[in-house]
Amino acid sequence: MSHALRVVAAEALKQHRRLFGQPLVLFSMLLWPLLTLAATYYTVLPVMESASAPQRWPVAADPSRLLAFLAAGALAYTFFFSLVQSAWHFSFERVSGTLEALFLSPASRMALVIGNGAAALTQNAWLFGCFAVAAATAADVLDVAHPGMYAVAAVALLVPAVAWGAFLNSLLIFSRDSAFLYTLLDDPLWFVAGVRLPLFALPVWIKAVGLAFPLTSSLVVLRGALLDRADLGDLAAPLGWLALLTVGLFAGASALLRLGEARVQRTGGLQVF
Repeated sequence: MSHALRVVAAEALKQHRRLFGQPLVLFSMLLWPLLTLAATYYTVLPVMESASAPQRWPVAADPSRLLAFLAAGALAYTFFFSLVQSAWHFSFERVSGTLEALFLSPASRMALVIGNGAAALTQNAWLFGCFAVAAATAADVLDVAHPGMYAVAAVALLVPAVAWGAFLNSLLIFSRDSAFLYTLLDDPLWFVAGVRLPLFALPVWIKAVGLAFPLTSSLVVLRGALLDRADLGDLAAPLGWLALLTVGLFAGASALLRLGEARVQRTGGLQVF
């Protein structure tokens, strides 16, 4: 375990040093999520101001609750999409030869992909996360059943995000078309997961597709725990499904790592394109 933790820490530090760049990057970490949130809010606001909107969706009757709903979606999406970006960057290591060197080392493969995802979370999502928590507290929009639900919301966001990142990193280790997957998981991800729209407004088949992504259930738990005063009993179903998805993603990542390494040992194609 101590060896795996050292590998995770080393990989996270390596990714941070390679991708962080200048301190000005901190500005972009907060700017682009805020711009996305503002654009979404002012796009849906005219529709929400119609007389019939609050009848179907009570959140629409209160601009502050609407903003909190969208902010929760932006926060969760920032966490999960930062892992998509980390996997995309991780695939570049095939070209540079770093990935080949990593696989020649005795380092735990699972620790490597978890460390890569951990670096993405710490450098891409923490600033907007702190801002969102501070803004929600200052605006007094949080409605929590008891303090323990803060921990439930945090775990429901962080653990599935790490599993999502490990799965994507494992997949892109031997995937040559990483740009395709990056594009596939950009706009479609927020659409099917209900990041900017309530799930009841989506067609049934889209909601069914969204259930395959952990972001969907994480958002249900996050919004329920922090905005709707839901307790563990109310969130038992999405938490159970989220736990199954998380275990499945870690198991899938482990299988992909074994299959991918066995394949490149046969073909010698870990670096060659």
